Amino acid sequence: MKKQSVDTVVVGFALFAMFFGAGNLIFPPYLGVVSGEHWMLGFSGFIIADVGLALLAILAAAKCDGDISRVLSRSGKALSIILATAIMICLGPLLAIPRTGATTFEMGIQPIFGGFSPILFSIIFFGLTLVLTIKPSKVVDIIGQYLTPALLIALIFLIIVGIVSPLGNLNEPATIDAIFAEGIGQGYQTMDPLGAIALSAVVIMSLVQKGYTEESDKIKLTLRAGLVAGVALIIVYGGLTYLGSSVAHQFKGVNPSDINQTALIVSITEQLLGQPGKIVLAIIVALACLTTSIGLVSATAQYFTKLSNGKVKYETIVIAVCIFSAVVANFGVSTIIKFSAPILSIIYPATIVLVLMTLFNNKIKNDNAFKCATYVALIVSVLTVLSSKGINVPFVNELPFAKIGFNWILPVVIAGIVGNFIPSKKANKAQ
Repeated sequence: MKKQSVDTVVVGFALFAMFFGAGNLIFPPYLGVVSGEHWMLGFSGFIIADVGLALLAILAAAKCDGDISRVLSRSGKALSIILATAIMICLGPLLAIPRTGATTFEMGIQPIFGGFSPILFSIIFFGLTLVLTIKPSKVVDIIGQYLTPALLIALIFLIIVGIVSPLGNLNEPATIDAIFAEGIGQGYQTMDPLGAIALSAVVIMSLVQKGYTEESDKIKLTLRAGLVAGVALIIVYGGLTYLGSSVAHQFKGVNPSDINQTALIVSITEQLLGQPGKIVLAIIVALACLTTSIGLVSATAQYFTKLSNGKVKYETIVIAVCIFSAVVANFGVSTIIKFSAPILSIIYPATIVLVLMTLFNNKIKNDNAFKCATYVALIVSVLTVLSSKGINVPFVNELPFAKIGFNWILPVVIAGIVGNFIPSKKANKAQ
C-alpha cells in the first residue's frame, strides 16, 4: 500500500509538470487582472474548463489503456487515425514541443543573457530533452522525483511572497462583464485535455514498468495520479490568479485586449523580487517547459512507434522529434502559434466530444452518434477558423456560447441525437 502511495505521488507530480507549460503560467495572472475583486469567480471557470476537462480526458484515456486511437476509435477507423495523428503532430514537433524551447528562450534566457544565441540555446534545450527522454521507462521518475519538486518550490515561493507582501488590494472592480465565462474561455485555451490524452500513455507505460500490469490497477493509479496533478494545478492556478488580482489597480482604464500576458507575469515577478525575480522566473519557465517537452516527446514517440507496429523504434523517433523541434523553435513563439493554432482549433472540439462520449461508451450503443457528433464538431470548427481569417461565415458567430469558443456544443448535441437514430452497420449485423 505504501508503494502504491509513493508511486501515485511521483506519477501525479510528473503529470502536473507535464501539464504545466508556459501557457499555464501566463493565463491565470491575466484572468486575475481582468476579474479584479471577483478573481475567485473567474478562477472557478478556469478550473472547470482546464483541470475539469483534463481529468475527464485522463479518465477516458485510462479506460482505453492510454491508447489515443482507442479513445477516438468510434468516430470511424480512418477519421480516428487522422485525428490522433494530427493531435500528436501538433502536440509534438509542429507546435507544443518547439514552443517550449522558444518560450524558455524568450521569457527565461533573453531577459538575462541578451546576446545569447537562440540556435545554441535550442541545441542545448533539446539535447537535454533527448537525454532525459531516450529511456521511456525513466521519463516519469525523472520528472516526478526531481524536476517537479524544483518547479513547485519555485512557484510556491513566488506565490507566498505575493501573498505575504501583496502588490495591491483585491477590491478593484472587474474590467469585463462575463467573468465566469472569461474563466471558462481562458481555461479552454490551455488545451490541456489534448495533452491529457497523449500523456496518459506515458503514465500508463511507467505504471507497467513499476509492476502494475492488471487493468484495474492501471486505471485506479492513473486516476489517483490525475487527482494529485489536479490538486497541484488548482493550488498553483489559484495563487497565480491571486497575484494577477493584486496588480489589477495598475491596469485601470487599460483595455483587456491590450494587456500583454507574457509581460504581465514578468512584471509581477520583478515587482515582488526585484532583479533576482528574473532568475526565479527563468527557473520556473525553464522547468515548466522542459518537463512539458520531455513528456510530449515521449508521448509522440510512443504513439508513432505503435502506429508503425514497432517498425520505427522509439529512440529513432525521439531523436527525429528533438532535431526537428530544435529547428522549428528558432522561428519564435509567435510564428509557431500563428502557423499551428488553426489546426489545433479545428481538432480540439472534436477531441473533447469523443472524450466525453467515451466516458459513456457502454451507454451509447450506436457508433453513428459518435460519427455524426464528431463530423459536425469538425465542420463547425473549420467554419469558425475560416470566419476568424476574414471569410464571411456569419452564422457560426451567432451560435450559442460563440463568445467563449463553445459554438460547437449545440450543433454537436443535435447531431449526436440524430446520429443515434440512424441504424449502424454493427447494429444491422447483430440483428
